[in-house]
Amino acid sequence: YAFIKDGVLCIPTAFCSYSGEALDKKTPLLHSMETINTQALRIIRLFGNTTAKRVNTTVGPEQEYFLVDKTFYDQRKDLMYAGRTLFGSMAPKGQELEDHYFGTIKPRVLEFMKELNEELWSLGILAKTEHNEVAPAQHELAPIFTTTNLATDHNQLTMEYMKNVAARHGLVCLLHEKPFEGVNGSGKHNNWSLSTDTGINLLEPGTSPHENIQFLLILAAVIKAIDEYQDLMRISVASAGNDHRLGANEAPPAIVSIFLGEELDAVINAIEEGSLYPGTEQANMGIGVKVLPDFIKDTTDRNRTSPFAFTGNKFEFRMLGSAQSISGPNIVLNTIVAEELKQFADALEGAADFDATVSELIKTTIKEHKRIIFNGNGYSQEWEDEAARRGLLNLKTTVDALPKFVDEKNIKLFTEHNVFTKVEMESRYEILLETYVKVLNIEALTMIDMVKKDIIPAVSRYVEELAATAISVQSVNSSAKCLAEVTLIEELTKANDETYLNIVELDKLVKAASEHEESGLALATYYKDVIIPAMEKLRAGVDFMEENTSADLWPVPVYGDLLFRV
Repeated sequence: YAFIKDGVLCIPTAFCSYSGEALDKKTPLLHSMETINTQALRIIRLFGNTTAKRVNTTVGPEQEYFLVDKTFYDQRKDLMYAGRTLFGSMAPKGQELEDHYFGTIKPRVLEFMKELNEELWSLGILAKTEHNEVAPAQHELAPIFTTTNLATDHNQLTMEYMKNVAARHGLVCLLHEKPFEGVNGSGKHNNWSLSTDTGINLLEPGTSPHENIQFLLILAAVIKAIDEYQDLMRISVASAGNDHRLGANEAPPAIVSIFLGEELDAVINAIEEGSLYPGTEQANMGIGVKVLPDFIKDTTDRNRTSPFAFTGNKFEFRMLGSAQSISGPNIVLNTIVAEELKQFADALEGAADFDATVSELIKTTIKEHKRIIFNGNGYSQEWEDEAARRGLLNLKTTVDALPKFVDEKNIKLFTEHNVFTKVEMESRYEILLETYVKVLNIEALTMIDMVKKDIIPAVSRYVEELAATAISVQSVNSSAKCLAEVTLIEELTKANDETYLNIVELDKLVKAASEHEESGLALATYYKDVIIPAMEKLRAGVDFMEENTSADLWPVPVYGDLLFRV
């Protein structure tokens, strides 16, 4: 619907070129919703549902973010230009005590959250919960589910209002996927489900998942879709920022897999083996007191390392970065599941023995695609090795993933479902590569600027102070060794010299990139393989100097200021 924002009438709009190509993310999203509606209706008609006229995908995107004091933010060029700290040594305390997660919200942050809710509610965005997240200064907002198109628009507005409201409280909202090294990154959990216009959730197992054939058929379609299109799932969350986040600190790894939960996994195994599923008795939580009611123990997922987890009546896609639009991942999810539902409907419509055919279809699908199901620790080296043995993709970086977007099978998928044309896919591929290069170029130039103008001069001043102190002490006491001053002078002088050589090298590499005759994948690969290692080398030296330079002279606020002084 049209709405009023900042005194302006805003009309949700789809954009296309003069020659008809979609230029936006809304048009292909609407196409993907239409194709899954068509195919899902075919499936539920086979099970006797003649009342539903539409099947919608619904989404509830949980939005993670950091809040930092604007005074500190304004002193950090890397936060202003790149959205993340390009330098920074860990504070003595991080998230290791887990005391921030779901802890008491600071009054200043609570006031921000209160105003944010009121602003969002005025636009019809039903923000429901907010809480502290894992890292210090990190928080989360979760909305009530709605149709995917609305959820996408609402999430874009939510990110905009987070920034605007934060400014009114003297804060800055950071939406970068990894603003601080060594602590939790910020993601956006995309809770995705299928619902009819009559209120039936097609991913709701009911009281007996084993006997719910329609649910199991749709579940099988999702399993098959994720397995066959692992590459598209990874591509849908690919960015230079998210590359820093995936695989650590509560973010899932780059290997796509599905977690089904203990009970549903037992059902799947029983189907595959053709054995009788005994069922899992629902147990009451032993809360140990009599003044509270009993709670039924949840049998679904709390494995935070899983990229794609079944959580009761929906799938939670956890790989999304906090800054990105949720349109891309949902375009992929809608389309790949629609493709599998289409194949299932083609096989089942007109089947001589429907019950036997559907049972065999579920069993065969599970057997052929069970490799994508994994219930263990996604961070472990054992899983990386096991995933390789299973033949699963491990696309660790954006540059590794993006070329697969224009693979023949993926072009065929999107064009046949009228989601993208081949030209639209090729243009998006080029844009994503170009964006990757530009982001890294900005980061490299920012590092060079900060080191030349701020960090090297600050360390030099501290070395000068140390030298003056040592000379002064020894002029009074000739036997004084001034061990602290002399050692720090030697270490910092060496580190400062190496840092200077490192920025000269990085500057040379960045200039070489600007003269690079090739563009697209070749240039993106150059930044991944050459520029990023040079940036990491430069950062290591600067972080060492931060740890050994007087706090009075260090030119930028450190992690302790940014994370704990909010």
